[in-house]
Order: sequence, then structure tokens, then C-alpha cells
Amino acid sequence: MTTLLTPTDVARIVAHQGIGRALERLAGYIEADFRRWSEFDKTARVASHSADGVIELMPIADASRYSFKYVNGHPRNGRHGLPTVMAFGVLADVATGNPELLSELTLTTALRTAATSAVAARALARPDSRTMALIGNGAQAEFQALAFHHLLGVREVRLFDIDVAATRKLQRNLAGVPGLALRVCGSTAQAVAGADIVTTVTADKTRATIITPEMVEPGMHINGVGGDCPGKTELHRGVLEAAKVFVEYEPQSRIEGDLQQMPADFPVIELWRVLTRNVSGRDHDRQVTVFDSVGFALEDYSALRWLGDAARELGLGQALDLIPSMPDPKDLYGQLARRGPAAVLAA
Repeated sequence: MTTLLTPTDVARIVAHQGIGRALERLAGYIEADFRRWSEFDKTARVASHSADGVIELMPIADASRYSFKYVNGHPRNGRHGLPTVMAFGVLADVATGNPELLSELTLTTALRTAATSAVAARALARPDSRTMALIGNGAQAEFQALAFHHLLGVREVRLFDIDVAATRKLQRNLAGVPGLALRVCGSTAQAVAGADIVTTVTADKTRATIITPEMVEPGMHINGVGGDCPGKTELHRGVLEAAKVFVEYEPQSRIEGDLQQMPADFPVIELWRVLTRNVSGRDHDRQVTVFDSVGFALEDYSALRWLGDAARELGLGQALDLIPSMPDPKDLYGQLARRGPAAVLAA
């Protein structure tokens, strides 16, 4: 049988652990798997693009488990009452191919993206970073703010979005979070000025320059989350040229990230190399670092592991009869004929 986890189950896991602890535990799974980088069979995600958005499959496997995520990105989905991003995923046993877990990944993708941002920032941002500019206040924004607050000790988040309603929504959702101050700004430049960390998480599928070189100050860490498909960027190329740039999986990031603007020989460092201490992260306090985050299948693998473990601890999930249960594994046709061969043949 396959265990099914719904959005309600994921919400229950987060409620039981608490949002801060849930993000911390998820970050632990992600970091542990990045440290096992060489053990994974990796590939860039497979994407089908249209004028309205993109639908993607994100597979990865190690010697024992295989996972994939189905995910879309449709910026105009709000018109139809649908989220911009919707996702589900499977975690399967490599030895048998049996799908052990089928889970929603819409909520979980937001959690794992924020947790990955925090994992990277803990390795790359200045340890005394306490102020973050958050440009783009849509569906992902609260998760980013909470991850940086709980996992890095950020105390002030400066908010800007061209959609004022999105910022108000974020303010309502995070009102009263202990130790977290929210400051609404009138422009990107105002939000970024003096910030230790800058997170960009905009949704429009366009080449944009949300952050320009004159906005960047010595010692900043830039967490570029929204530039995540071909033709979609957020950072001026001059920002990348002046920074030490880190990515998840270079072959994918060169196609999808802000890195797509740069020549093929532009130097970048994969995050796993920093987490395993194979190379250094930040070299000095005045250095500008960029995490060009596009989301990689390994993070979903980690998230599915976290969900599966948490669900077992809490007794959550329902048994799903996804695969035929056959007394004789060779008799697949017999599954059709359970009502009797005559009924099947008559149809």
C-alpha cells in the first residue's frame, strides 16, 4: 500500500512541530542530503513551457530511494482561483519500485524552498545578519521571513511588493510573531538600503532587474529565489559579476537561474561544496554573496523523507490502494476479471 499525505496532514505536522522547529528539522534533512551529494543520480528537471507558465517533473534517486515532483508555475493562476505553484510528489523504494509515499507538495515546496534559503544563508551570509529585505510578498514570502527569523535570527524584515494587497496579507499573517518586526517600504531601493540579506521572490515570468548594482552594499547576501525558469530573472548581471555566486545544481541553474544571463564560463560554486567544507563560502565580511536558487529535486527528496518520518511519528496519512494487490503477480488481467471473465469480455 501507498501512504497518502494531504495538505491537512502537512498542516498537522507543522502544527505539531511548530513552524520554527518544522523549518529547522526540514533544513536538517536538506543539509544532510546535500552532504551526500555524490550518492545521488542527478538530472536537471524536465520542463514543458507554454505562454501561460510551465509544468515540470523533478526526479532524483540514491541507492535506496527514488523521488519525483510534479510542479507547475503559472503566474496568472490567481484569475482562476488557483495557486501560482501546485505540486505533488512520490517517494519510492529503489529495490522494488514500490511507491511508498504520495504527498501534496504545494505547501511543502514553500517550506522546503524557505528552508533551503536558510541553509544557504547560514553558510554564506554574515553571522551577525539581522535585517532582511523581502522583495515580493506573495505566496512564498511568509515562509522565507519565518525561516530567516527562526534559523538565522533575523529581527527585521523590510517589505516591498508592487501589489500592496500582497504586503498587507503578509502583515496580517505574521502579525505578532515574537521578535520579528515588519517594515513596509515604498520601493525596492528603500527596502534594500542597509539590509544584511536581500531575498527576491517575485512571480512574473519575465526578464526583470529587481536588484541593480547600485543597490548592493558591501557584505550583503542576496538570496535570489524568483528567477527560476528560462526567460525569468531578477538580478542585473552586474550584481552577479561583482559577487561570489553559489547555485544548487550548475547544469540546471545555467538554464533557469539568474545565471542564464552569464557566459558559460562564468564561475559559480555548487552549494554542496560549501556544506561539505570542500570550498569556502564567504571569504570576508565585505564580500557580496549570491545564492541563485532555482529549486532542485534533492530538496524535494529531503522534504518527502521529512514528511514520511513525521507522518509515521504522528500516525498520519491514509492507506491508498494505488497499485493492484495480486495473489498472482503475473495475473494482471485477473484484476479486470474479478467480477467474472464473462462480464469483462461482454463489455
